[in-house]
Amino acid sequence: MKQPKLIDYLLLIFLALIWASAFFNIKIATYSFGAITIAFLRVFFGAIPVLLLCYYKNIKIEAFSKDWHWFAMIGFINLVVPFFLIAYGVQSVQSNLAAILMSTTPLSSTVLGHFYTKNEKFNFIKTFGILIGFSGILYLFSDNLLINENNFISALLILLGSTCYVVGGVLTLKISKKKNENVTGSILIWATIILMPLMILLEQPWKVVPRLDSTISVIYLGLVSTGIAWLLRFRILIHNGLIFQSQVSYLIPIFGTILSYIFLKELITTKVLISLIAVSIGIYFVRKADNKKLLES
Repeated sequence: MKQPKLIDYLLLIFLALIWASAFFNIKIATYSFGAITIAFLRVFFGAIPVLLLCYYKNIKIEAFSKDWHWFAMIGFINLVVPFFLIAYGVQSVQSNLAAILMSTTPLSSTVLGHFYTKNEKFNFIKTFGILIGFSGILYLFSDNLLINENNFISALLILLGSTCYVVGGVLTLKISKKKNENVTGSILIWATIILMPLMILLEQPWKVVPRLDSTISVIYLGLVSTGIAWLLRFRILIHNGLIFQSQVSYLIPIFGTILSYIFLKELITTKVLISLIAVSIGIYFVRKADNKKLLES
């Protein structure tokens, strides 16, 4: 891969800002919409830029091919469940907590990779990073000012949502030979198909008069934080590789915490800051071990 230039670092920061901005926008969306509706609108609007790109680049969408069951399963686990759990959980907890809890994805993927892949085994550096990172999360749950008996389950559901991303990523290895745009477009289609009847039966959002800020946020979540963010991720991966793109993991919880304070004036306690630092250090050591292995291979 080529040596990253200034524009590459700017795009990486921009991607981190887009993904980090999703959390406070989810919070705003919950003011008017239910969790299923938010999840549906995210995948519906998110599919638009991805499918338009596939059409422009003449990439075949295989959502209903012989591998449809893989696309449906990944769409359910990687999009439907986490999008619902995060939206449901953010109704009761601050969005900055969601940003930190979701940042455990690289740590969880390392644990899962050890057991379900051949080339992702633990070593000392990875183990140290995992222990530091998850210690930060455990410490965050001790912050009774922000997580208490009223929203403890909601925080756990967000953490479960991050795990679903990891499981979905492992399942994606089954169809790893297919183009990223095709896989993303196909799973977005299936997530839309799955969520639509659930939304109609359980929430009936047409009966609600939504606030303007909630409407803007949910459209933003779909078009920008889901659709455009995935396309930008593809661009960075193609031009700069996985090692460079993985650095976005450090920035998301930091930006998410800052943005939630700027836009929602959410409380940032000492325990939140300590947890954020611990998770960032944990991710750093896990990524360092992965990067070293990639460079040596």
